Amino acid sequence: MPKFDGSMLRSVAVACLMGGLATVSVAPHAALAQPTPLVRGLPDFTDLVDQVGPSVVNIRTVEKASSRANANGMDEEMLEFFRRFGVPIPNAPRQQRPQRPQQEEEAQPRGVGSGFILTSDGFVMTNAHVVEGADEVIVTLTDKREFKARIVGADKRTDVAVVKIEASGLPAVKVGDVSRLRVGEWVMAIGSPFGLENTVTAGIVSAKQRDTGDYLPFIQTDVAINPGNSGGPLINMRGEVVGINSQIYSRSGGFMGISFAIPMDEAIRVSEQLRASGRVTRGRIGVQIGQVTKDVAESIGLGKAQGALVTGVEAGSPADKAGVEAGDIITRFDGKPIEKVADLPRLVGNTKPGNRSSVTVFRRGASRDLAITIAEIEPDKPATKVAEREEKPKASAAAQQIGLSVTELTDAQKKELKLKGGVVVATATDAAARAGLREGDIILSVANTEVAGVKEFESVLSKADKSKSINVLYRRGEWAQYLSLIHISEPTRLLSI
Repeated sequence: MPKFDGSMLRSVAVACLMGGLATVSVAPHAALAQPTPLVRGLPDFTDLVDQVGPSVVNIRTVEKASSRANANGMDEEMLEFFRRFGVPIPNAPRQQRPQRPQQEEEAQPRGVGSGFILTSDGFVMTNAHVVEGADEVIVTLTDKREFKARIVGADKRTDVAVVKIEASGLPAVKVGDVSRLRVGEWVMAIGSPFGLENTVTAGIVSAKQRDTGDYLPFIQTDVAINPGNSGGPLINMRGEVVGINSQIYSRSGGFMGISFAIPMDEAIRVSEQLRASGRVTRGRIGVQIGQVTKDVAESIGLGKAQGALVTGVEAGSPADKAGVEAGDIITRFDGKPIEKVADLPRLVGNTKPGNRSSVTVFRRGASRDLAITIAEIEPDKPATKVAEREEKPKASAAAQQIGLSVTELTDAQKKELKLKGGVVVATATDAAARAGLREGDIILSVANTEVAGVKEFESVLSKADKSKSINVLYRRGEWAQYLSLIHISEPTRLLSI
């Protein structure tokens, strides 16, 4: 017990008489010291805006369309937004526009997005869905200079694209280290939501490594992101770009507090290939894989649920030649552990074709290492454009909820592909796109039921249990495989923004 001398007691008495306005601290006795709470003020983003703002660009895309199309290219909700807030409508049509023949084509605005300057000599990074289908890309800098951009390359699987403008001495962004990003850290976005250029929003990192796709573990934030923010940068408090704003989770079509950004390390890896060759080369080993459940792991002696269960091996593929068998569980690839099934496609996809790698498989109670030579995954084939005036098929209510519209297989296609039935994917968005379906895929069965045509497809889908995932057997090229598709009863979806 510490001893107080007379002077200390007098000081305490004076403090008490003053109503406790004075505080006595006895420094020599550390046992009496109370911990000081850590108080932090809210961040000030003004310097970051000044630093990074000039590197963010507005991207407008244009496509040739029939004069019968909507002249401003926007839906009524967006038009109402501009009218309500008194914002000039971009590319609004003149009232006295002369009539033109229906066959004549004219440039029509297609969409508005964002991007950022990657290098001072004019390479700009954005989302692939921002420039997809565009006949012309226009990049506007913060100093109001406009440039027609050339699309260097776009990768649908990661939603990353690179365009080039003819300019020099541009303010390029600094790329940050995503591995240093922490959950709870403040981040900022700059973009053009609804076409409103140089809009700044801020929030925190909500989660990392969020699985919503085959090749990307997204950064989740609560930064306000809306249509038009696509392709814009996600910036940390050091003024470094750590991600590309790409998608939002929404039940209304607008921002609901959950946004997703492509990690910058993944985006840079893709952009380097796009700049070098205009396309991305990925590895493949030729296996169909599924999840390892806890029950399976315990029953075979694996211990915990990890790895990727091999459900099928393509004949003549690298896996087949290496000795991988159906029923194997791949637990490691090139020495890296496979914690969950989504890890394997990412690791294999990021491996250069031709490389000799190793896979560790768990088979009949023991692990063994196999040498495997990586092959190249089949590149995406460009979608065949339909006639300008041909209407896209309308999807049923059940199909719309998962982002699908399908068409019938023609007799010629059935004969060529040696199929008795199935439907062709005309468009795949939202849940269907996240599951891996793409335009041109052929769906053979849904929920273990073969579909002969569109009518059967819609019937099976409408009767499917809305509380469970649906297995879909589809064919792409010469390879058929299964995927799980989540059937959502409410219009909750991931939206490319």
